[in-house]
Amino acid sequence: MKTLKSLAIAAALIAAPFAITAHAQAVDHSKMPGMQMEGMKMEQPAATEMTDGEVRKIDKDNQKITLKHGDIRNLDMPGMTMVFKVKDLAMLDKVKAGDKVRFKAEKADGAIIVTALEAAK
Repeated sequence: MKTLKSLAIAAALIAAPFAITAHAQAVDHSKMPGMQMEGMKMEQPAATEMTDGEVRKIDKDNQKITLKHGDIRNLDMPGMTMVFKVKDLAMLDKVKAGDKVRFKAEKADGAIIVTALEAAK
């Protein structure tokens, strides 16, 4: 009897995720009251967000920039001061130490690279 009960519990635990998934696929949330998306401002994906920073140092010879920055959400990184490689050396011609900037950074080839850089407005 104990074995049958154990088997029944195991079968229920194995089947539960499939039942939940099937139910979730069958529910059309857009038809539920309060779930319409029209007119709602959708938050941009973290990958496209710019991060505020301040240029501390520029190293054109090594294609690097040192930035004191706020949280980089798409990398789940807290604010700090750190050195980044830049994707395009021409980015470094547009800024100087002390400038307030906004930038995008991404992980690539085992490094964190600044892929976009602009003066803060």
